[in-house]
Amino acid sequence: MDQRRPAVVVLAAGRGQRFRGEGHKLEQLVGGETVLAHTLRQTMASGLRFLVVTSATLAPLVRGHVAERDMLVLPTQDRLGRPVPVGMGHSIAAGVAATGDAQGWLIVPADMPLLQTSTLLAVARALEHDPIAYAQYDGQRGHPVGFSAELFSELTALQGDEGARKLLARFPAQAVDVNDPGVLVDVDTVEDLQRVLSVHPDVPTPASARHRLQRAGGSAAG
Repeated sequence: MDQRRPAVVVLAAGRGQRFRGEGHKLEQLVGGETVLAHTLRQTMASGLRFLVVTSATLAPLVRGHVAERDMLVLPTQDRLGRPVPVGMGHSIAAGVAATGDAQGWLIVPADMPLLQTSTLLAVARALEHDPIAYAQYDGQRGHPVGFSAELFSELTALQGDEGARKLLARFPAQAVDVNDPGVLVDVDTVEDLQRVLSVHPDVPTPASARHRLQRAGGSAAG
C-alpha cells in the first residue's frame, strides 16, 4: 500500500444507542456478514492504508476482520484513572494522530455497508487538488469525507460528537459526484437496517427494491 496516499480512518467506536435491536448495529448480519465486515471489505479493496478506531467493547468484533496493527482501541481511562472523552471528534483525532505520516485521511463510519470502493478512490484522488473533498450523490453530501495532510492539526484537535463538520465550513471543500447511493446510507436504527437488507446485493431481494433506494438517493441516511 502506498504510504503517500490518504489513509482511511474507519470509525467503529460508537455506542450505537439509536439502534434498538438486539446487539450492536455493527454486528448485525447483512447477507451472512456483519455490517462492519461489509464496510471493511470495501475499504480494504481500495488498496489504501486504513486504521479502524474502536472501543474495548467492540474490539473483539473488529479483530475478527483485521490485523492488530490495523486497529486502534481507544482507552476508557487516562493514566490518572479519569474517564476518557468519547465521541466522533475524539475518534477522528485519535485515528489521524495514529496515522500522522499519511498524506491525508478519508473518514468512513463503520456502519455504511453499501459504500462502494470506487467512491473511496474517487475522493482520495480529489485530495490531490483540494484540502477537503467529500462524496456526493444526487446533490446530497455523504461519506467519505477526505482531508489533506495540511489539516492534521485541526483534525487532531477535534473533540466530542461534533466530528469534522466545522472544518467544512472553514476550508474550501470539493464535492465529488459519484453514482453510489451508499454514500448516504448508514445503519443507525432498526429501520435503517431493514432498508439495507432490502437492497444489498448479497441479500436475495427483488431488483425493484434496489431501484427504489437509488431513486430515493439513500433515504436511510441518519
